[in-house]
Amino acid sequence: MELERTFIMLKPDAVQRGLIGDIISRLERCGLKLIAMKFMHISNELAKKHYAEHESKAFYNKLVSYITSGPVVPMVWEGANAIEYARKLLGATDPQKSAPGTIRADYGQEIGRNIIHGSDSTTSAEREIKLFFTESEFLNYTKIDENWVHE
Repeated sequence: MELERTFIMLKPDAVQRGLIGDIISRLERCGLKLIAMKFMHISNELAKKHYAEHESKAFYNKLVSYITSGPVVPMVWEGANAIEYARKLLGATDPQKSAPGTIRADYGQEIGRNIIHGSDSTTSAEREIKLFFTESEFLNYTKIDENWVHE
């Protein structure tokens, strides 16, 4: 089985609303494995690099301002098809269009306060992970339930 890594970040609204534990628990219960995590304020410079693909869009400055407005929790998760699987768990970017039971549907209200970021491709995951973590920050360990979660 090929394991994949994905980048997930709890945004300032998730932190301020006290949802860190609930969201991490949901990701864990679905079989993903947390291999790196930080609690931090993002600098303007890092925020601009993170959202570089949106630089030409009208909402870019608002994105940068928001993500730097409070603490965030960047994480790296590992699992089979982790990127696609996590995106399904997160739900659509617009919480109003997210399927019931997804993280954004359950906790989000507006697209600008959608609780969580998740990589949308292998390329983005690799780029985003490198922005926030070094290889030495990943923990390599075996969870006791891995044989029950993965074939």
